[in-house]
Amino acid sequence: MTDLTSESLRIAYLMEDTALSGGTRVMLAQADALIERGHHVRIVTKGLPLTWRSSRAEWVYVDDFNTYDARGDDFVIATFWTTLSPAWAIAPEKALHLCQGYEGSFNAYQPIRAEIDAAYRLPIPKLVVARQLIEICRQFTDDVRYVGQIVDDDFFRPRTPPENEPMRVLLCGESQVDLKGIADGYGAAAHARWFHQRFDLIRVSPWAPSRDEPLDTVQEFHLALNTREMTRLVHSCDVLIAPNHREEGFGLPAAEAMASGIPVIMTAIPSYQSFDDTHDYALFAPQENAVELGEKLIELLSDADLRNRLRARGREVAEQWRAERVADRIEEAFHAETRRRGVEA
Repeated sequence: MTDLTSESLRIAYLMEDTALSGGTRVMLAQADALIERGHHVRIVTKGLPLTWRSSRAEWVYVDDFNTYDARGDDFVIATFWTTLSPAWAIAPEKALHLCQGYEGSFNAYQPIRAEIDAAYRLPIPKLVVARQLIEICRQFTDDVRYVGQIVDDDFFRPRTPPENEPMRVLLCGESQVDLKGIADGYGAAAHARWFHQRFDLIRVSPWAPSRDEPLDTVQEFHLALNTREMTRLVHSCDVLIAPNHREEGFGLPAAEAMASGIPVIMTAIPSYQSFDDTHDYALFAPQENAVELGEKLIELLSDADLRNRLRARGREVAEQWRAERVADRIEEAFHAETRRRGVEA
C-alpha cells in the first residue's frame, strides 16, 4: 500500500456543471487550497468552460462520467447526488462524497427522493461542510467527517469603512428556489419600512428576477456576479438578511458577510446555528416568518452598538472558514481514509 500521507495526492472532483453557484464556488476553492499544498487536482465536468471564476485545477470535459479513467487518481470526489453512482462505478475504492446539503430534503426533488437516498446509501465515505449534516448523512453511512466550508480570503477584512447613509441591506439568492426564502426577505424589508426605517435594499442573484419579485422596492439588482464582483458588492453593504429555510445545507453568503464584518440577520435553522455553539454572532428569527425577520432588521438598523458587536463576533467565527484551516481538515480526511484502506487491505 502506497503511503499517501507523505506524498502529493491526485484528486478528481466530479462536477455536474460549471454554472455560477455557491456550491460550485466552494468546490473550486477546495481545489485551489489543495493545489496550494502541492496536490494535483482535476475538475472532471459535463459543464462548459469556467468563465466567472479563476481556477488552478486541471480541467477534463466529459459527456459521461463513466468514461473518465480514474486509475491514476488517489481520490475521486462526488459533489452532487447524481455523481455518486458514477464515482462508485469508476473508482469504488477511491470514492468520497463531498456533501453540501442533503438533496433529498429539497421540495423540488421529492418525486425522486428514493433515487437520491439509494445513491446516498452507496458505501462511500462522506465529507460534510456543515456540522448539522453529520447526523443527516449518518442515516446512510457511519463514515462521515466534518471538513467545513471555505470563504475566499478576499472577503476577510479586519476593518470596515464608515456605514452608508442610508444603510445598504443585502438580500442574496434565487427567488425561484424556495429554500432561499427570498419572499420572506422582501417581507422583512417591507415590515421595517412600514415602521419608518430608511435603507436601500440591494438584491443579487445568479438568475434573472422572477415575475413575482417586487422590484419597485429594490434600489439595485445585481445579476450573475463573478467572485471579484460579489466580494466588492458585499463589502459595499452594511447588513445582510439571510432568510433561508431549514433545507439549506450551509448558506455561503451569510458566512461571507460575517468574514467581511457585515452584521447578519439569519433564520434559526440548523445550518446557521451550527456555525458556533454560542449563537451570539448574528440575530436570529424563525424561518418563514417575515414579520420576525423585519423586527430583527429594525433592531439592527436602530442600534449601532449591536451592529459593531456583531461585526466583531462575526469575524471571529468566520476564521474557521479560512482556506488553510479547511484544507487541514480535508487532508486529515484523506489520511484517515488512507489508514482505513490500509487496515482493510
